[in-house]
Amino acid sequence: MPATVPGAAPDASGDGQAGGLARLVGAIRGDVREALERDPAARSAVEVALCYPGVHAIWGYRVTHWLWGRGHRLAARLLSEVTRVLTGVDIHPGATLGPGLFIDHATGVVIGETTVVGAHVMLYHGVTLGATGKAKGKRHPTVGDRVVIGAGAKVLGPITIGDDASIGANAVVVKPVPPGTVVVGVPGRGVLYGQDYTI
Repeated sequence: MPATVPGAAPDASGDGQAGGLARLVGAIRGDVREALERDPAARSAVEVALCYPGVHAIWGYRVTHWLWGRGHRLAARLLSEVTRVLTGVDIHPGATLGPGLFIDHATGVVIGETTVVGAHVMLYHGVTLGATGKAKGKRHPTVGDRVVIGAGAKVLGPITIGDDASIGANAVVVKPVPPGTVVVGVPGRGVLYGQDYTI
């Protein structure tokens, strides 16, 4: 079965390469649209397409993930390194990114190999979705839908961040986060109606 373009709708038409190209174009348009909706500084689709390194990093990831899924691991890693140099964003080709991801400002973002990111997630610069050791298998976070992760935040290990959660800037999160929770501090702690609670 051919690999699909991350963030694109599955191809029900079964029309092979033409369907794959249509999905890719649709995904690219969706990336630009998401940036326009999420960033009040974005003035036009052309500006986003030409000047947003977070969008460029996602586009590079789409190609590297496609290569990775077809067993071209070295080519995928080499291209991901080129993308990292050009954008300042390090996304492993094995990661799984959902539709509507927006990486604002982009510089210094790291997304590890076994990371899974849900739909309509927003990451700011300096975010790390990383591992905590050298264990094989699932070792990076799973991030739910509509999650916002602030600048410099570190989300580490095979934990789950629930849907609609918000991680504050520079927080260090090493434990699972329930849906709808706001997490701040080092180590990260939940904030509910102005009171701290343990996550």
